Amino acid sequence: MNAAAPSFEKATDTELGALFARLKAKAPLLARSPAAVRADKLRKLAKAVLDARPAILEAGRKELRLCDTDIDAQLLMVTAEAEFIARNLEAWMQRQDVQGTIMTLGKRCYVQYEAKGVVLNLATWNAPIAIGLVPLMGAIAAGNSMLLKPSELAPQSAQVLADIVAKVFEPDEFAVVQGGPEVASELLSLPFNHIFFIGGHAVGRLVMRAAAEHFASVTLEMGGKNPVIVDASADIADAGRKIAWGRVANCGQVCLAPDYALVHRSVQTEFVEQLGGAMRAMYDADRRGFRHSPDLPRIVNRRHFDRIKSLLDDAIAQGATLAFGGETDADDLFVSPTILTDLKPQMRIMQEEIFGPILCVLPFDQREEVIAEIASRPKPLGSYIFAKDREAIDWFLARTTSGSTVVNHNLIQSGTNPHLPFGGVNASGIGRIGGRFSFLECSNARAVVEEGPPITDPNLMFPPYSDKYKKMVAQMLAKPVNLPNSAINAINGVIKFTSALRRR
Repeated sequence: MNAAAPSFEKATDTELGALFARLKAKAPLLARSPAAVRADKLRKLAKAVLDARPAILEAGRKELRLCDTDIDAQLLMVTAEAEFIARNLEAWMQRQDVQGTIMTLGKRCYVQYEAKGVVLNLATWNAPIAIGLVPLMGAIAAGNSMLLKPSELAPQSAQVLADIVAKVFEPDEFAVVQGGPEVASELLSLPFNHIFFIGGHAVGRLVMRAAAEHFASVTLEMGGKNPVIVDASADIADAGRKIAWGRVANCGQVCLAPDYALVHRSVQTEFVEQLGGAMRAMYDADRRGFRHSPDLPRIVNRRHFDRIKSLLDDAIAQGATLAFGGETDADDLFVSPTILTDLKPQMRIMQEEIFGPILCVLPFDQREEVIAEIASRPKPLGSYIFAKDREAIDWFLARTTSGSTVVNHNLIQSGTNPHLPFGGVNASGIGRIGGRFSFLECSNARAVVEEGPPITDPNLMFPPYSDKYKKMVAQMLAKPVNLPNSAINAINGVIKFTSALRRR
């Protein structure tokens, strides 16, 4: 395998163009590879990830001060995804016969999945190993060649990813390119067939514009302001504990984290108390201060710290109440678990995704207020409902939309069940990742119809149209023939049987 993955911090257009050309040249061979070969690559990739665990742990500690258990959760997501796809891939690659219709009597209709070609993944930094590899497992499964550009904000993880890929794949099959925005821009000028991007809206728009130049398909996951609804019927202690975990995990730097809580006014005070108590119990149980918790990561860099701090300062300056936390330290990139109340719509923290360990709590009296508040923002990536009342759960589900929803928990819908699709809606994302959904994102679903034996005059449908054909079409238009599928299948069976007898 390739001894070292390329680093293109100062790459020229020619160098990246040449790399793309090699990936494109290899793509047709990969597209014809059998399921067993692709599955073997997925399993080798998973093994290489586990072999690199010490280096991955070191990178996670250095970049975000993550605890080993949180990093291992990433690795579990990667290895479980690889095994699930490898185990099911042969069935997914089979031609999928589809139900015939009266218009296709005697014909075979099926869908054949084929590779799109060359796939690009522009990965982000908050879970660099999982975000770097999981989407491209679908590309491997579908038989594409691939290029991964990890985030420059997690440089040590980027190098580990390059080393892992180099141990398993040839450089003209799966390449890793490191560098900053200038490298991403050059890559987006190339005619990739499909592009994955997980990150923010500003870059997401750039990706879509670039993809349009080459009519490339895209899978975008861009987060947003995810709401959590706490109904009056909710178990408040349970909700407080789970939401505290969901908001503070990875120091809030999770695309699915709850961003603001809409809490029934009758339970708001209790909820804030339970939420703060749970934050304390998880991250400051010994009362030495949140900054001493081994389980509380840091903000990724000074720019993001300053952004979060400015959101907090703006809210407090405009009258928000600091109900819990609020400690910050720029030198340590430290933001403590924080709860804000008494918020106003014009505050920046109510308009922008926080991506930090701050939860905004808004009271409501009537359910309709919840719907109006959520509808006033772009459709979220995730939403959460805490309630014991089944009618309330169904009412909120029926009147909201999001990429995914969890009832009576949060943050558990991604990486836990590969049968579920992961993605957003409109501003929060396009397309789906996970298991077969990743395979489908990287595949062209090619419709195939194979002509069968003629069941009428084969020249009937061609001009000049006979009166018989004109009458047949007019009758079908006036009164559509709605034969049940069982009848169509029976007729097709008779046609096949009769055709077989004729050939004898």
